[in-house]
Amino acid sequence: MEKVEQRAFGLSGRYVSILGLGTVKFGRNTGVKYPQGFDLPDDGAINGILDLCIENGINLLDTAPAYGTAEERLGQLLGERRDKFFLVTKTGEEFDGTTSRHIFTREHTEMSVERSLRRLKTDHLDCVLVHSTLDDLDVIENTDVLETLHRLKGKGDIASFGVSTYTIAGGKKAADLCDCVMVAYNPDYREEESVIHYALEKKKAVLIKKAMGSGHAPDPARNLNFVARTPGVTSIVFGSLNPNNIRSNIAALNKDE
Repeated sequence: MEKVEQRAFGLSGRYVSILGLGTVKFGRNTGVKYPQGFDLPDDGAINGILDLCIENGINLLDTAPAYGTAEERLGQLLGERRDKFFLVTKTGEEFDGTTSRHIFTREHTEMSVERSLRRLKTDHLDCVLVHSTLDDLDVIENTDVLETLHRLKGKGDIASFGVSTYTIAGGKKAADLCDCVMVAYNPDYREEESVIHYALEKKKAVLIKKAMGSGHAPDPARNLNFVARTPGVTSIVFGSLNPNNIRSNIAALNKDE
């Protein structure tokens, strides 16, 4: 069995899989942008997906407090598999089941990280991303969130931190100040490509969101290979509850063209 490629996560000394599994579908099915509705999976289905990831070398899991019960479910189910995964979670967005609100204060960031540690049943988080608003540069420059994450990194609660951004200016500023930046990127949306190149120059990790247009890509293999072959990309985060779909994505990247 050929496992997915591993790439350096910036200067951290850690390696993560080129495919990372997003877990929003583990805990939230309302207010999401996927083309089709879905039921939340049972514990057996999640366990099967986690084992499938391990078998194929997918070691990056992306979650967030705003993903409903995803953090709690991962914490309950990972067990001894925790150390096989590079856990990425977020801070800044709170979802109450109907609407989201954003909070970037020092107090909230500290509470959010402590809550994620507790929910995920771990003594450290491998990466925490700021779940930013569209005004990402203002969040970076005029709130306490990054300074707080930097302090929590020094404390050992988190190993790295970054920002999930929306603009070129915000993405480049995040690459200047953080270990990691997450940007949207696919063959049909390349507006933030310069952020990927900039982060590569800075030797910072780059996570990709919306590589398959939130499930709307007509040819997922095309999108995956385009993104994976872009210099500077560290890992592509995608969400799926279908083991066959996960296998297809793995096969698409392992296939020589």
